[in-house]
Amino acid sequence: MSRASWEERPTPFGRAAKGVVVAVVVLVVLFPLYVVVLTSVSPQAAITRAGGLVLVPDGVSLAAYSELLAGGVVSRAVLVSTGVTAVGTLFSTVLTLLAAYGLSRPGSFAHRPLLFVVLLTFLFGPGMIPAYLLVSSLGLLDTYASLVLPGAVAAFNLVVLRSFFLSIPQDLVDSARIDGASEFGILRRIVLPLSKAVTAVIAMFYAVGYWNAFFNAFLYLNTPDKWPLQLVLRQYVLQGQPIPGTGGEAVIEGGAPLPTLAVKMAVVVIAVVPVLFVYPFVQKHFTKGVILGAVKG
Repeated sequence: MSRASWEERPTPFGRAAKGVVVAVVVLVVLFPLYVVVLTSVSPQAAITRAGGLVLVPDGVSLAAYSELLAGGVVSRAVLVSTGVTAVGTLFSTVLTLLAAYGLSRPGSFAHRPLLFVVLLTFLFGPGMIPAYLLVSSLGLLDTYASLVLPGAVAAFNLVVLRSFFLSIPQDLVDSARIDGASEFGILRRIVLPLSKAVTAVIAMFYAVGYWNAFFNAFLYLNTPDKWPLQLVLRQYVLQGQPIPGTGGEAVIEGGAPLPTLAVKMAVVVIAVVPVLFVYPFVQKHFTKGVILGAVKG
C-alpha cells in the first residue's frame, strides 16, 4: 500500500534476488569479525590445528584477554582512548555547533570570508611537517591535548551542520529574537532541539574518528604509557612488537604457551567492539541527519 503508483510490483524472482544479495553482504561483513572473535578465544591447540585463524570452534580459552588486561598496557591504553574520545567528542561537537551556527547567520561578523577559509581546507591541507612544528611551538608535544586540538573541527561536519541550520525557518529565529532571546538562547532553545538527529550523527563521526585515530599519537606522543589503544594495536599487530607483560615467553595455567595469534586478535576485538556497541544507538539518526544536513547548501 505504501508503494508509489508508478512503481511496478516486485516479482518473486526480484524479491528472492534482493534477499540473496543482502544475505551475501551480511555474510561478507560478519565473517571476518566472526573469525577474529573465534580466534581470540581459541586455545593454542586449536590455533595450531587450524594452521592460523580458526574457522570452526574447537575449545574456548579467555587466556589472551586475561593476559592483556592483567599486563596493564592494554587496559591503560583503553582508558586513554576512552578519555580522549569522550573529551574530544564533546569539545569538537560543541565547537562545531557554535561555529556552524555563527556561519549560518547572515549578519554575523565576517561569516563569508570565514566560510571561504573553511571550504578552502577541503582543497589544501597544512601538511605533516607544518602541523608538527605548530604543535611543537605551542608546547603540546607528548600531551593529550595534541590528540584533540589539531583536528578539533572537521570542515565536512561544519558544512553539514551549517547547511542544516540554514534550513531552519527564519521566522522561528526572528520570533525568539523579538521575545528578547540572545543568540545563545536561540541556539539552546530553538536550534538545538530541532537538530538532535544531525548533532547525533556529527558526534558519532567525531567519536569514531577519535577512537580510531593513531597518527596524531604516533607523531606527538613520545611516552609509551600515554599511547591510546589504536597505537598499541598498530605496534603489536602490524609491526609484531611484543606488548610488555604479554611477550612470547608468557604462559597460562598448566605451562602451555600463550597463543600469540589469539592475543593479537584479542587486541583487535577490544579495539573494534566499543564502536559496534555505540553505533546501533546512533544508526536510527544516521540517514536522517546526513540527508537533513545536506539538503540545503
